[in-house]
Amino acid sequence: MNLRLWNLSARDNQNMYIFIGVLLLSGAVFGAVLVNALTLDQQQDLADRLKVYWQTFSDPSALDAGAAFWDRFFLYAKWLLLIWMLGLSVIGLPFVMVLDFLKGVLLGFSVGLIVRELSWHGALLSLAAVAPQNLIVIPALIIASVSASRFAYYVVRERLFRRKGNMLPPLLAHTAVAGAMLLMLAAASLYEAYVSPLVIERIAPDPGLAFSIQGSENSE
Repeated sequence: MNLRLWNLSARDNQNMYIFIGVLLLSGAVFGAVLVNALTLDQQQDLADRLKVYWQTFSDPSALDAGAAFWDRFFLYAKWLLLIWMLGLSVIGLPFVMVLDFLKGVLLGFSVGLIVRELSWHGALLSLAAVAPQNLIVIPALIIASVSASRFAYYVVRERLFRRKGNMLPPLLAHTAVAGAMLLMLAAASLYEAYVSPLVIERIAPDPGLAFSIQGSENSE
């Protein structure tokens, strides 16, 4: 198998991209619905935590952007590494699909919680705090998942059934894809650490006020 044949284009892998996209979308819907399934005590606890989180953006200059970058980057890198390793194991491929579904759940839950607590203001905050980096993260994880699927398929077809084929080229190709996706995740981490706090600070200069308004609306 030649490296140039490691084609991950949407046209040639349409079914796999659609399948993973549906998994992510289903997870996002499930996560959003899960917000409404929380008890009142759980909702209040999460609302308090979210309020504290937004208040940290009242002074972006006081935030440690460098530490935030490495925190997010290592989180994304571990997620990507897990997808890469599960693809190599072949039998772990179903867990790649589980990770994709879980990513959708986390995304849907985060957006659902923010919108629930801050109403229309939460929609703006979601666009600023969640959407931009995920426009990079989601495609990167999808491409990595497709690469893991192709590698597992190659191993099963060429090594288990046909008893032939060289493992090195697809392994290098799969690893190269993971490396490229790691660069994309680094870019997302940079945005999240250095740009997102400034955007959030402009949209939500007084997050405590937003929560108090939402609280008064819920009490009516």
